[in-house]
Amino acid sequence: MTMISKAAVGIAVGIAGIFVGYCFYFDQKRRSDPDFKKKLRERRKAKKQAQNATSKIQDLKDHEVVQRFFLQEVQLGEEMLSCGDIEGAVEHLGNAVAVCGQPAQLLQVLQKTLPPQIFSPFITTITTY
Repeated sequence: MTMISKAAVGIAVGIAGIFVGYCFYFDQKRRSDPDFKKKLRERRKAKKQAQNATSKIQDLKDHEVVQRFFLQEVQLGEEMLSCGDIEGAVEHLGNAVAVCGQPAQLLQVLQKTLPPQIFSPFITTITTY
């Protein structure tokens, strides 16, 4: 067996002590932050929403589920357009285009039915994804 020098052991213990001290300092600083719980809740909520969004996508392997999702997104897009919520409508119609089997034909139909002031931002939003 090789003997480790006392200096090496001392340095290792010193580094470990500094690391543990930093951990205690960081934990105290984190806990004393008044917005810590608020930020923690927001992060958890965002993570949960991201998981819900991915679970919605994972269910799209079945043809009937895809069809239902497509129709639901088109209906939500139309409802939001009638209410004047253009951003929400663009998001839902974009989801419908994403799962559509023939997106080119759907885009042609949307181009004919949507006013140009709504269709242009819709196309720019879709191309950014």
